Amino acid sequence: MVDRVSTRDFAFLSAETPQTPLHNATIEIFEPGESGFDYNRLVELIRDRIAFVPRYRQRVQFVPGHIAAPLWVDDEKFDLAFHVRRSALPRPGSHAQLLELASRIVSRPLDRTRPLWEVYFVEGLEGGRVALLSKTHQALVDGVQTVDLGQLLLDAQPKPREFEPDDWQPRKAPAPGAMVAGAVRDALTDGQTVVNTMRGTSRALTRSVDARTKRARSVVGALTGRRPKSRGVISGELSQQRRVVTVETELSDYRKVRRTHGGTVNDVILATVTGGLRSWLMTRAESMGGIKQVRAVVPVSVIDEELQATSLGSQIAAHFVDLPVGEASPVVRLHQVSYSFQAHKETGRSVAANRLAGVAGFAPTTFHAIGSRVAADELRRGYQLSVTNVPGPQAPLYAAGAEMLASYPVAPLVSGHPIVLSVTSYNGGVFYGITADRDLVPDADLLGLCIREALDELLEVSSSGRQRAPRGRRTTSGQSKPKR
Repeated sequence: MVDRVSTRDFAFLSAETPQTPLHNATIEIFEPGESGFDYNRLVELIRDRIAFVPRYRQRVQFVPGHIAAPLWVDDEKFDLAFHVRRSALPRPGSHAQLLELASRIVSRPLDRTRPLWEVYFVEGLEGGRVALLSKTHQALVDGVQTVDLGQLLLDAQPKPREFEPDDWQPRKAPAPGAMVAGAVRDALTDGQTVVNTMRGTSRALTRSVDARTKRARSVVGALTGRRPKSRGVISGELSQQRRVVTVETELSDYRKVRRTHGGTVNDVILATVTGGLRSWLMTRAESMGGIKQVRAVVPVSVIDEELQATSLGSQIAAHFVDLPVGEASPVVRLHQVSYSFQAHKETGRSVAANRLAGVAGFAPTTFHAIGSRVAADELRRGYQLSVTNVPGPQAPLYAAGAEMLASYPVAPLVSGHPIVLSVTSYNGGVFYGITADRDLVPDADLLGLCIREALDELLEVSSSGRQRAPRGRRTTSGQSKPKR
């Protein structure tokens, strides 16, 4: 049976450009201890478990003439050593050096002629620690047939789970003539094949026209001396280079703020992001520029039979929230964010954080991948920022006996959006990953510092004993809260 690339996955493949490589990444830090966790152990671990994600041994095969959507076919030359790579920092490698390495790696598109994933084993970190940097294309992880490989590599106990040996043998890819015949047959028996092909082709043509239009505008601007209008402080034309920034905080701090001012941990995290954005924008040359709100898309987990089913027990939907960066009071910012999620909670579709954290394996890697897909689908709705927050297990996890100390998500950038934020909570920590365009956002590290300071500000007002502002009542800042 032909395994044809789905409409949605074909759209991601068609939309990808050198400026917008569409892969999700994760940086995980491990303490090897006495486990002997090294590159060879990692290769063996992946070899033992890759059978649970067959697509990780398949590549994309385009049909001659592009008369139909491409196929997923087994990679007859599959080489695990190509996908699992070894790297090192000069000892003792700092966290900043690790992020610089990660920035270069996530800037590079994946090889389309091979299965669309890579894992880097990075040695030489200070304290004898090691890091895993995984990179997986959006078209590979849909949460339906395929979850992220990172979800399968971690165990709840230091002793790894044992599995039956894998005797996988690749199936031979169909010949070009057979692919054309299959495409014609599918077109005659399944109209959706034609629709899928037209959608993918139209996206490619639109992208080509847009690129030519941009080049023409650049030439006209150079000849006339006209400069293109600024699209704002967090938008613009992307380069091919990325910058990765991380922030590590404590989950107990968010819970403390929640106990004082109400809401949820997710509300406090988004209020922290809002405060960080506010401070960061105020440091830039453009200042706030009259900005009062930043429109953000926040993928959320829901129970909705009308959405695409996933193997994670829930569906992922887009929720839009206006982050009040123009509000000076951290407490008012928190309540405005909390209020925006109240209607979603009252629909009965929302899924509790502890349920997500209880999904088998380290599910945040898969949830982040699906969240990035959802954000990409919503581009036409005009948001400015994507923020994905995924709760993970609150107990230590292990890879081949080595304890995972931290997990930083690294989401891809989409056209016109030079910043994206992702958050994972794990084992008492809350880990931020900021992906930024290196040219448009050279001060991305300052944004990370502002996020940390925004959390400190919330903690300070929580410790001072200030009471939360009632809804519908005027606050000390002179702004009134919206009424339900």
